[in-house]
This record gives sequence, structure tokens and C-alpha cells, in this order.
Amino acid sequence: MIWLVIGDKLGDNAQARMIADALALPYQVKTLRPLQAFETGKPRFRVSLDHIDAARSDTLAPPWPDLVITIGRRHSMVALWIKQQSPATRLVLIGRPRRWIDRFDLVVTLPQYSVPDLPNVMRLSLPLMRTDAAAVNAAAHNWAARLEALPRPLIAVLIGSATRPFRFDARTTEDLLRLCTNLQARLGGTLYFSTSRRTSATIVSTLKKHLPTGAQLFEWQADSTNNPYLALLELADCFVVTGDSVSMMIEVADRGKPLTIFPLPSSWFSRVWQAITRRLHAQPAAGIGNRLYRSLGRFLYHTGLVGFSRDLTQIHDSLIKGGFAVRGAETFNKPPRQGLPDERLPIRHRILALLDK
Repeated sequence: MIWLVIGDKLGDNAQARMIADALALPYQVKTLRPLQAFETGKPRFRVSLDHIDAARSDTLAPPWPDLVITIGRRHSMVALWIKQQSPATRLVLIGRPRRWIDRFDLVVTLPQYSVPDLPNVMRLSLPLMRTDAAAVNAAAHNWAARLEALPRPLIAVLIGSATRPFRFDARTTEDLLRLCTNLQARLGGTLYFSTSRRTSATIVSTLKKHLPTGAQLFEWQADSTNNPYLALLELADCFVVTGDSVSMMIEVADRGKPLTIFPLPSSWFSRVWQAITRRLHAQPAAGIGNRLYRSLGRFLYHTGLVGFSRDLTQIHDSLIKGGFAVRGAETFNKPPRQGLPDERLPIRHRILALLDK
């Protein structure tokens, strides 16, 4: 029996489902909801269910599964709790474990995480999230008349928000608007700005204040049934995506559309802290300095004080190196015809090997 333990983050859920579906084995979905205090806040990482709202979540009870596939900090805590009840259960985690990496049977990690090379670690070249072709086509059909009436090319600007270590404030939004205005001056057409669930009120108000003439703006709302995002993935000619949103960058690349990544600034503290954590969790190398830093990093990791760092610019670099994107004001390129790499088969082989043990 296999459990897929997921929550309310659509991008995370999609990646976990891709792996579960690739196994071609039956599985049960266990959807968990956090307590209100932890919907945005992060619980202290421990083996626990204390951060889960049991009334809004699926039941976790025997018979225990042979395998758990999960993703994210909150759910990895639950996975460890399941293994505490059932030591024979195998755990597959997508991403990075905040602590106790050795307790997971397989960690499918992504380019942005500085997870060390270990026997139970498998590295991917890009995140697994992809677009839902049927949903995109349906949205394109519904929006075709409205979007095709706009002057071409249609330049979609997909906007996220601040996330560590990036800063995304009014000044950064103004920089984004300048880049987009210059892009439109070069290409012509229509700018179509689309915000997302995470986009802050400051970003939205700055967009409204300085919106270029003729530009369109969709302001995300929780109850909206008229979101153009999926339709833009099909009908827009080219894209500007803010560098904080991995899901939007990957989905545009998956559609084979010209993409430029708008790089976000980071604070000096974030840059210093990221450099320190990278050094603490560096790959093995010659020299006593490397060994001392890595020993200190292992100690701090096991105490829960310093986790594996995240650097989203590694996703930018992977997309750019693969020809799927450019950066900033660079000229759009034509993405490769073969599309994003499909790494599901090797993941399937690794997981099936766990089940055979």
C-alpha cells in the first residue's frame, strides 16, 4: 500500500502526484491541512502531528503503508511520524529534509537545494512540475476571443512575490515595469500582467499606479473564476516571469514559449547567510578547511539550527543553460523542440527497488 501525503500547495502536489503516477501502482491520497498558525508560519521541525488540523485532514491510521511519498517541511514531519509508528514503512521525500536526512529512504532533491551527495539522495536537473494540457486547452478556448483581439505580440508578465532571499518591493516592481516597457517598445504588442496568490498588496498597488498605457492587469483573488493564467500559457507569444516563482517558470518552459526571467534583488544578509550555509554543506574536497566546515555543518544540521540552503538562481541557470530561458533584457531565444527533460523513469526504478528490499 502506498500513501501520497500532500496538502494545499498546488505546485508541490503536482510534483508528488507525478512520481506516484509514474510508479503505475495503486495509491491513496492523504490530504493534510495545517492549523491556522502554520498556514504561512513554519512549525518547529520535529516528529509530530501537532501542526496538522485533524478536523480538516484525512485520517492517518493503521493499516500503515509500505511506502509514503511526500513533499515539503510540514508533510515530511508527518512522514517521520508515520515511520515512527511503522518502522518498516519506506519514506520518499521530494525536496530537502530540514533534519534527519538519514531517516528518509530516498530524497529526490532539486537543483536549488544544497543537499549533500549521499546514497539515499537522487538529484534532478529541474523540478517535476508540468502543465495540465487539458486544462490549458480548455482555458485557451474560453479566453480566445478576448486575448486574440489584443495587439500582437501578447507579452505575458507573470508575477510572484518576495521569498527568501529575494526582495520584491515597490522599487523592484518599478524596475520590472521599466523592463517590460522597454520590451514592448522593442517588440510592440500588448503587455498582460497577471499576479498570483502570493503577490503582495504593495506590488499590486505599484502596478496599478504605473501601469503602461494599453496594458492589461489581472489581480489574483481567491474566489475568482476568471483567471487568465492557463489561457496565457497557450495564447501568449512570449513571457516575463519573476525569478521567485519556480512553478511559473517551469510551466512556461514546458509549453515551449520564449521566456525571460526577471531577476529579483536579494538583501546583503541573505547573500551572506546563503554563502555560509553553502560552505557548511559543501561537497567533499581536499583540505582541512573543507572537512572542518562540513563537520560543523553536520552538527548544526542534526541539531536543527542550520538546514540545507536554497538558491533559486540555480533553477534560472538550469533553464538558461538548457536554452529554455534568457535573463532580464536579453533577446528571447527559441526553446529546444525536445522540451524539458523527463526524469520520471529513473525515479520509478529507485522507488521500486526500495519496495523490493
